[in-house]
Amino acid sequence: MDVRIKATDYELTPEVSAYLAEKIVAIEKLLGADAGLARCEVEVGRDAGNQRHGEHIWFAEINVRYPGGEPIRVTNHESTVNAAIDMVKDEAVRQLRTSRRAHTRFIRKSGALLKNLMRWGE
Repeated sequence: MDVRIKATDYELTPEVSAYLAEKIVAIEKLLGADAGLARCEVEVGRDAGNQRHGEHIWFAEINVRYPGGEPIRVTNHESTVNAAIDMVKDEAVRQLRTSRRAHTRFIRKSGALLKNLMRWGE
């Protein structure tokens, strides 16, 4: 999988980079055979909103594009970088699972429709 990491208003430390790589493995595992052709863009950093102080100043964003599926985009703001990465990864995994189930459901229903059409022709 082609992974591109961008840090905004933040110096990416080796610990956060390793933590991020660990979380991306879960997304890669879910993609299966499409993982080689997929592209994952990750952006991590401090929020540049109106107030740079407050509780949720760290953000993480993940964009996943893979062949045969809808692009997935998830953004989250949290109080720490690791918490933002966790929440984004969980939501991306949830969206990937949902889209995979919908794709499988479509294939099964079209097979059932084809089978019913073949029965009707008898």
